[in-house]
Amino acid sequence: MDYLKIFAPATVANVSCGFDSLGLAVDAIGDKMSFTRTTERGVKITNITGADLTYNVDKNVAGAVVKKILNESHADFGIELTIHKGFSPGSGLGSSAASAAGAAFGTNQLLGNIYSDLELTKFAMFGEEVACGSPIADNVSAAIYGGFVLVRSYTPLEIIKLPVPSELRVVAIHPQIEVKTKDARDVLPAEIALKDAVIQWANVGGLISGLYTDNYKLISNSLVDIIVEPARKGLIPFFNEVKNSALNSGALGAGISGSGPTIFALCKGNEVASNVYKSIEESYKKTGIDFEMFISKVNPEGIKILEEK
Repeated sequence: MDYLKIFAPATVANVSCGFDSLGLAVDAIGDKMSFTRTTERGVKITNITGADLTYNVDKNVAGAVVKKILNESHADFGIELTIHKGFSPGSGLGSSAASAAGAAFGTNQLLGNIYSDLELTKFAMFGEEVACGSPIADNVSAAIYGGFVLVRSYTPLEIIKLPVPSELRVVAIHPQIEVKTKDARDVLPAEIALKDAVIQWANVGGLISGLYTDNYKLISNSLVDIIVEPARKGLIPFFNEVKNSALNSGALGAGISGSGPTIFALCKGNEVASNVYKSIEESYKKTGIDFEMFISKVNPEGIKILEEK
């Protein structure tokens, strides 16, 4: 294979109760990236569209990941890379993760698929470290594995792919404001009460059980975050209004995607998802803040090959 074009999906991390441990991939938006094998070794980024990102290979998330994999695999070829960002950096939808995961996946394909999904996740985590200083796994693993994922352990890294009920839908609104990841981290409590921890990990267990048993009521009851959301929601204008609109229109639950500002809602079925979309849209039109929205299925396969030759 000398050329490959892929779609790397946006992702929702934390999923309410699962801070830094749960994530899911969406189908509606993501990055498109192309990889061309070259005889000259090394990495060159030839085109970036959709966002103002650096062409410096060592500082660009995708470029850094491609370079690392080529070096560690002792590849006898190079790669020319193009990136089209399908959604905004800083949205809370795993923008850097899509680029990092896509870079790992595409490079691995040109190498003959020599690395496992777990190894690709580790490479993509390096990209996250380039982007924000922390090798976080929830977004990148969701993009690589697809569907829902649980980061059960970082030492050693263990990723568990969870089942996705067939009627589960994601509705999301991205207010056109910026929430810096550092700011979202800084507002988190350094310590939490034991009783809150018990509630939170019980909700994680309930959500995972609901996914395995297609129990939408259990999923709904478990989509509750009493630790992170209360600390962060003040960073997102009209968060409570959006969440209440979603829940009153039949959403199973709603919360902050990643570190925000995107707010997601999980719904059962297309009709409920459509109603939730309309309700959130109407409520946010009154705020005077620009926004973007989408409805999506949960993407079961993660990164997709669009073209190869």
